[in-house]
Amino acid sequence: MIRDDQAIQKTWFVKGKQRIIPTFGKHQGLKLIGTLNYETGDVFCIEEERYDAETFLRFLQLVLERYPTGKMVMILDNARIHHAKLIQPFLKEHEDRLELVFLPPYSPQLNLIEGLWKWLKSDVIYNVFYSTVQEIRKNVQAFIQRINQKSEQTIDRLCVQL
Repeated sequence: MIRDDQAIQKTWFVKGKQRIIPTFGKHQGLKLIGTLNYETGDVFCIEEERYDAETFLRFLQLVLERYPTGKMVMILDNARIHHAKLIQPFLKEHEDRLELVFLPPYSPQLNLIEGLWKWLKSDVIYNVFYSTVQEIRKNVQAFIQRINQKSEQTIDRLCVQL
């Protein structure tokens, strides 16, 4: 979740000239679901209103469409929706193409997509004032597009750290 009120982070400023960053959080934001292809650096990301089992199932369908051939292993945290009964028939139907691997609890450092979310927030959100969620959305989409054009740098930044 990228909120409209999380903009203030550590920053530097000249002594006596405090940097002022306007903010007026309305508790709105973007709910993003994404994948990072560790081989190519490709980032696939969608925005959804809610994040529930139905949303996750739609996302899995879109991932299979985006990568129409080959076997995929998707690394996930242990969120309840990732284990939902609703997605089990889909996983069974596509077990030859899609395998879900779950990380141990409280280990976001092992999930490289978490590094992507941190990078996105650092580059796009922190210490910047957006007056609307649409502005946030536009800048998030531009970030994803920009890093997808430089996939080697994405791999270097996110994947080589292992």
